[in-house]
Amino acid sequence: MFTEAMGQVPAGVGVVTVKDGRDDLGTTVATLLSVSLEPPLVLVSLDSSSYLTEVLLRNDRWAASLLADGQQAIASRFATPGRPSARLLLASTPHHRGDHSEALVIDGGVTALEVETTRVVPAGDHTLFIGQVLGVAYVDVSKAPLVRLRGRYRPVPGIKPTPEA
Repeated sequence: MFTEAMGQVPAGVGVVTVKDGRDDLGTTVATLLSVSLEPPLVLVSLDSSSYLTEVLLRNDRWAASLLADGQQAIASRFATPGRPSARLLLASTPHHRGDHSEALVIDGGVTALEVETTRVVPAGDHTLFIGQVLGVAYVDVSKAPLVRLRGRYRPVPGIKPTPEA
């Protein structure tokens, strides 16, 4: 019942990535939120039993690419269990390595952030990573965000891209 209740709340979809030695890892998230403007802090919630959580507990710097409507395939690739390296998942997708985190940043979304974890909070079966934003790779107000609602990626009625100034 709780899952169905929370499924009624639309959430922006992103991909969190981290460089781990010679490998790159990532996962799809729908729980990335702004916590503070000064200093700029964000929070991401990850399954405590995931390998990405284990890696983020030893690597403080990571990236979050917030996807645009039309990037559903990228979100699905990173949400698939047993997925290969993030580099393989992004082989045909424009991306770059972040200046601050060295994590892979997906291009073509609505925004991308590079973050350094400042606090880790166990929360039930998840772990919350609160981090300070080190840099904003890009912001594209001309695109509508990718949103997950009721277990599916959906367009958001009434949300239109903002024309660039």
